[in-house]
Amino acid sequence: MASVDPQPTALDEPFAPADVVWQRIDPKWATAQRLVGAIVAAVLVVVAVVLAVLVTPWVWTALVVVVPLWLWDFVWDGRRVKAWGYAERDDDLLVVKGIMFRSLVVVPYGRLQYVDVEAGPVDRRFGLATVQLHTASSDTDAAIPGLRPEEAARLRDRLAARGEARLAGL
Repeated sequence: MASVDPQPTALDEPFAPADVVWQRIDPKWATAQRLVGAIVAAVLVVVAVVLAVLVTPWVWTALVVVVPLWLWDFVWDGRRVKAWGYAERDDDLLVVKGIMFRSLVVVPYGRLQYVDVEAGPVDRRFGLATVQLHTASSDTDAAIPGLRPEEAARLRDRLAARGEARLAGL
C-alpha cells in the first residue's frame, strides 16, 4: 500500500526526505493493538472490582484512571498506524514512526547483521507480522510492525540480500 505524503512543512523536513515514497503498515495493526489494550484494561478492571469488593471501597477510584487511559489508547492506536512507514532506497532503509515524538531511523544495508520476522498470537490472528532489523549497533531500534506475512517475508529476503551484497563489497 504505497502512498505519497502531502507537502511537508518546515517541521516535517527531517522526517520527509525528498523523493521518498513511503510504504505504510496495515491498518489492521491498530485493531490488534486495541484488542491487546482491551484485554489489559479488562484485567485491571476485574482486579479493581475484586479489590474494591473484598478489601476497601476506595479502589473503585482505579476505574476513574483505567477506563479513560484505555479510551485514550484506543484513539491513539488509530493515529499511530498512520505515523508508521518505511521506504527502501538504493543504499539504506528508512523507518519513520511517532506522533508526538517523531523518529526517522536510517539503516544502511551494509550495517545489517540479520533480519527477524516475528508474529505473536494476536498478530497471527490478524494476519500480521513484524520485521525486526539487527545491525552492528546495539542502539538501532528499527522494527516495522503491522506487515502482511508475505510482505514481511519479501522485505526480510530483500533486506538480507542487500545487506549481504553490501557487506561482501567491504
